[in-house]
Amino acid sequence: MRHERIALAAALAGAAWGWAAVAQQPVNTTQTKLYNTVKQKLAAGKQVFGITISSPDPNIYCAAANAGYDFTWIEMQHSPLTFGDVAHMIYACRGAQAMPFIRVPDATESDIQKATDIGAIGIIVPTVDTVAKAEAAVKWAKYPPQGRRSQGSGQYGTLWGADYRQTANANMFVGIMIETPIGVDNAEKIASVPGIDMIFAASTDLGNFSGTKQGDPQYEAMVKRIHDVVLAHNIVLGGPQAWKDKPGFRFFQAPGETAILRLGAQVNLGLTPAPAARESRPGVAPIEGTEK
Repeated sequence: MRHERIALAAALAGAAWGWAAVAQQPVNTTQTKLYNTVKQKLAAGKQVFGITISSPDPNIYCAAANAGYDFTWIEMQHSPLTFGDVAHMIYACRGAQAMPFIRVPDATESDIQKATDIGAIGIIVPTVDTVAKAEAAVKWAKYPPQGRRSQGSGQYGTLWGADYRQTANANMFVGIMIETPIGVDNAEKIASVPGIDMIFAASTDLGNFSGTKQGDPQYEAMVKRIHDVVLAHNIVLGGPQAWKDKPGFRFFQAPGETAILRLGAQVNLGLTPAPAARESRPGVAPIEGTEK
């Protein structure tokens, strides 16, 4: 009996140690399940397009998300949209064709945590001038060990499945925008930050912050610098839809829902697009905030 008790105690101790070892193992974040179709298409070498959304109306959002675009560029930097608005929009149109991406106001824990918790599968961070800001974009978008996103409540599980914690890092798309001459100067260091999926050459603000315009040698040199550095680091290069025929660009921001509505109405009525709706020169992007 004494030997049996010793054997039983040893077995229980071994089992306890085994459970403790399992509990201490890090969560596997290298799952291959990929439900972010934007990442799938980019991996296949395709271009992707996202309609810009500034309206809080879920009906407008669902119409846009199922209109044929690859993702929705939900605009929270230059709009009054709240995270409550956007949570309602994304949930109302769960299962939509377009992946929900959010341009957050800044690369803060609060902004990115809220965006990911409400179900955004892509984060776009504006005005990245420094390595620190690029690193913050990845840090707050990714769970450990790749980042420092905390695990809280949210509607992400309903949208992406019960195994979301195990698959989120592989599916989360992290994009940053270079919009200033300072960012251009730091492009090499910024592009070296691990975890960046896309770098966007911001057509409007490159001119805004430099005092130049498209076509000026200084402006075009900044775009070329971003282009060359990004592609050299095997990162997806983004820009406005007007640049869809420029070599190397594969991720595009399309116009907003109001511009698309107007253009769609003109097509429906068989009307010639108004002058403001036409590009004066091929490859010249419209100024952000104006209709194309």
